[in-house]
Amino acid sequence: MKFVDEYRDADRVHQVANAIAAITTRPWTIMEICGGQTHSIVKFGLDTLLPEGITLIHGPGCPVCVTPAEIIDTAIALAALPGVIFCSFGDMLRVPGSVNIALPDLLSVKAAGGDVRIVYSPLDALKIAHYHPDKQVVFFAVGFETTAPATAMAVFQAHQQGLQNFSLLVSHVLVPPAMEAILSSPNCRVQGFLAAGHVCTVMGYHEYVAIAPKYHVPIVVTGFEPLDVLQGIYLCVQQLESGRAEVENQYVRSVRKQGNETAQHLIQTVFEVVPQQWRGIGNIAQSGLGLRQPYRHFDASQRFASHLAPAPASPPSDCISGLILQGIHKPHDCPAFGTRCTPEHPLGAPMVSSEGACAAYYRYRQPTVTASIT
Repeated sequence: MKFVDEYRDADRVHQVANAIAAITTRPWTIMEICGGQTHSIVKFGLDTLLPEGITLIHGPGCPVCVTPAEIIDTAIALAALPGVIFCSFGDMLRVPGSVNIALPDLLSVKAAGGDVRIVYSPLDALKIAHYHPDKQVVFFAVGFETTAPATAMAVFQAHQQGLQNFSLLVSHVLVPPAMEAILSSPNCRVQGFLAAGHVCTVMGYHEYVAIAPKYHVPIVVTGFEPLDVLQGIYLCVQQLESGRAEVENQYVRSVRKQGNETAQHLIQTVFEVVPQQWRGIGNIAQSGLGLRQPYRHFDASQRFASHLAPAPASPPSDCISGLILQGIHKPHDCPAFGTRCTPEHPLGAPMVSSEGACAAYYRYRQPTVTASIT
């Protein structure tokens, strides 16, 4: 399509790459915190166009990847219950929970006869609840602020309609607290951020305005196409070279500072901010969304509490997904990458999701695979 091709124009991409090289005088490390940007970087070889001193590292920008194993265990237990229709986005079906359990993922539950259905929106799950009043329909609500408005709308409508057979397993996470957690770590290597354009389309970027000067890191709201990403890097390097730490918006065709205020109001009506566990990172204060009291009866973990037992969550010892999600290592650093861990037999979530860094490297950075802007 013309609109997409415009942002993949090879000549313009190389012009921006050359402009980055022209202003770079020192080594800099920049983290993108969006799985879509990660895949664009790896697929099109954008990092190979940069000067040697610019290092890109991949942050926890994949919501599937940061969903903790404990939540996956709960999802598996719910999906296996008789009389339950469990609805989920497709990329959650292969995400592994804890080790040494009979059913390692939701796809295994489906294969064993569980009614697990792939949906494209929580509103699809709401329709299924209407069509099957004799069943309990549970929607697996995962994602960053991008997907939270649709989840909130489904809950709001279910509440308005008095629907009794619909509930959610909620694992929504918020980006700014995760950025602060990374910046607060003694192992932090990040000197600048590319912020996720789709998150900022919903939430705006006013929350980042306090983070940039506090940690003295430039934050550039960036889109997902090759030209977007390189322009975001250019703006970030420009700030780093001049000693500035501000918030800039590269993705002006989609993002406004105040974001989508209607969507924000809906999120705030249905959800409240709560602590949240992140796979590979740990508990981050005020980094998740939980249902507010008027809507708490739609919480599947409470509705089915008597059927759920806590299970220990311990990732395989040779999986370094936590270090990858924190940007400390890259997928090729993992001893299991491409051998014991593949998309068909994943040890960790980043190898499963379409936005996971390991999946991107497996697909585009195998020795026989080359993908780049030419």
